[in-house]
Formats: sequence, structure tokens, C-alpha cells
Amino acid sequence: MSDAETRVVVVGASLAGLRGAESLRQAGFGGSLTIIGAEPHRPYDRPPLSKAVLTGAVPADATALPNLVTLEADWRFGDPATALDRSRRIVTLASGEAVPYDRLLIATGASARTWPEASQAGLSGVHTLRGRDDAEALRRALAARPDRVVIIGGGFIGCEVAAACRALDLSVTLVETGPTLLAKVLGQHLGSVVEALHASLGSTIRSGVKVAALEDDGTGRVVRVRLVDGTTLPADVVVVALGAVRNTGWLAGSGLAFDAGGVDCDAQGHVLDESERPDTRIAAAGDVARFPHPLYPGHRIALEHWGHAVAQGQHAGRLLAGLAPEPYAAVPAFWSSQGGITIKSVGLTDGADGVVIARGRLEEGRFLAVYGREGRCIAAVAFDCGRWLPTYAEHVAAGAPFPPEPGGVDAGPFAVLPPAFPEPADKDKA
Repeated sequence: MSDAETRVVVVGASLAGLRGAESLRQAGFGGSLTIIGAEPHRPYDRPPLSKAVLTGAVPADATALPNLVTLEADWRFGDPATALDRSRRIVTLASGEAVPYDRLLIATGASARTWPEASQAGLSGVHTLRGRDDAEALRRALAARPDRVVIIGGGFIGCEVAAACRALDLSVTLVETGPTLLAKVLGQHLGSVVEALHASLGSTIRSGVKVAALEDDGTGRVVRVRLVDGTTLPADVVVVALGAVRNTGWLAGSGLAFDAGGVDCDAQGHVLDESERPDTRIAAAGDVARFPHPLYPGHRIALEHWGHAVAQGQHAGRLLAGLAPEPYAAVPAFWSSQGGITIKSVGLTDGADGVVIARGRLEEGRFLAVYGREGRCIAAVAFDCGRWLPTYAEHVAAGAPFPPEPGGVDAGPFAVLPPAFPEPADKDKA
């Protein structure tokens, strides 16, 4: 089959899907290209949704991503994929249409984890935040000036939404099962700094507690959040920020290896079947892809980072174009803006057995922390001092010794602290 006769289908009109399609064209692919999106919107930027969109500084419909190259693609919006038949090489859509492919890029991303009790999750005033429509609905709810906002989950999304609420001068309470905000990702030492930041902004923090139920007024509108200890928090708006689940349900019966944590890939980026064999016609990229990373051996990882979606999407495009790039090994990087403070990170803190403050002081709220595991640097996190981060990205990529050696960019001597990550909590309730 000639290149011009080859049909490539991208499932997921996402950042990873868009950059993958562009990479495919940039690699010289001249065949048929179809991009399938579950939402009715062209690919858009997600980071503003939990920040500027909520405050009204940026309209939700102004977040569209630019096309970097001419795609000449057949776009299918608002018609999600529901099934994959690999033997016939067909993607079936919700409308019933069968879309044939010769090569396939899976970039379906993730969805917000909803409140586990469906009847409570459906109450008026209860929100999740993942997509553009979610952000617009929550923006309207906040613009109505609710008296009390309760956010369930003190991860990055929960913290960013809380900061947006305070920027709007709304009363907000953050409820988190862990000992501090962001303790699951940063550990308690850095999490306490985040918690102090949000307290200074005027948020009420309830750490180390779980939510038992969302209660309504008898008409289907939420009015309070009941904690497991029996106390209640009045609420006009509730934001459920309990993380995400990968959009893999449509792959049921495909014979691919997947679950709610992602679709499994090999180091090259090809998707694996249930027997761990790569299907070289199919690649995956972005939030939905779970893959081996040379910096974090022994298991596959799935990332929800903006830069990762770009880099892995581009990698997958080259892979499907037949260019056989090197195994994907980009160092993970992430950032978050909360109440005027920018938190940036490189690498992954998972499994860290120590952390040092390499620059600045925790008490000052402006510092850089380095995480290590088994004598190697695995991650670095900067609070309002990102100019030092590129050097530590090099340390992470090289597996440099931990703790860092004093001198150069490192102040030293270092006191190695335990990361103080909490024990894994029940994901069903917060």
C-alpha cells in the first residue's frame, strides 16, 4: 500500500492527538487523516480551565489550540469512539459509523473522577472539572456569587480552583484526606507550605478528614457536605476534585492491554495486546498512554502533564509515519499556578526515599527541593524559583547522585528529610 493510500485515524481531538497529527504530516505522511473527538470542540488548552477561565479573565471558548501545520484532516466532533475491531481495523463511533484505519493513534485522554454515589454526584451545584464545558459551567456557578464553596480533594486541581475562588473573594473550604494539601505528590514538608499558602489566601483547610456524603435540600440541590465524623459543611457549590480516570472503556473487546489507569505501551510507543505483544499499527500518547520510562524502571507510568502530551504526541506521529524514533524518554515536567505562586517540577517524586532543600528555605516559601531514591536524583520541585530548575532536570535525566554534592548551583550542606508521603488512601471518598 502506498503512503497516499494509507489511512491514519487519531482517536482523541486532544493536545496529544493534535500534535501527533501534526507530527505525522511534518514527517511527510500524505495519506488520509481522520481525527475523532468526543467533545463538540476543536482541540483546546486545558491549563487555563482551572485558573483564568474560572475567574472570567479568559473565556472558555478562547482556549482553542493553534494548528502548527496544515493538517488536511477529516474532523469528527461530538461523536466519540465506542469500539475498536483490530481484526477488521475499524473504529466504531457513537453514531454507528465505522471508520476504517491502517494506522491508529489513541489519544483519548482522561475524565474527571466523579463522586462515587451517582445520586449525589448528580445533585445541582455539584461539579467536576476536566473539560471546557465543565469549566464554563463552574465559571457560571462562581459568577453567581455563592456564599459557600466546598472543594473535595486537595490535589493540584483542587488547589487551583480554591485559588481562583479566593481571587473572586468567595468563601471556600478545601477538604483533603491526607495530612496536608498535595501531600500525596510532594510529601508533608512541601505540602505544609502549600497549605500555609492557601490559608494565607483565606481558604479554610480541613486536612486529614473524609467526606461521607453530599446532602441536598429535598429538591435536588446540594446544601451541605457531611464528613465521616458527623460534622457538616454548608455548601452552595461543591467541586469534586478526586483525580482522573483514563478514557479506555471504548477498548473493551479489542484485545488490547488496558484498564482505568491507561492503555499499555512498549518503550517505542506501540500499544500492547493482552499477551504483551505490540500492535505496530497502533500507538498511544498523552494521558491515556501507560509506558515504561528508563528513569523509572520496574513499572509503566501514565502522565497528565501538558508538555508530556506535546512531546509524546509528536513522538507517536513520527512512529506512525514509519520513522522509528528512539524510545520515548523525555523527562516529565509540570507546573501549577496558585495564588500568585508558581510551582514547577521535573521528574517524578513517586518512590522517593529522601528530599533536601537545595535552594532557599521552606519558611520563606521560595525554594527548590530535590527528591532522591536509592542514592539518585529522581525529581526536583521549585516554588517561585524556576530559574534553577533546568540544571536539576539535567541531574534527573543523568541519575545524578543524591543528595546533590554541595557547590555549583547547590548551597549545601544538606539535611536529608523523609519525604513523608501519606499511606495510600481510599480513592472512592475524600
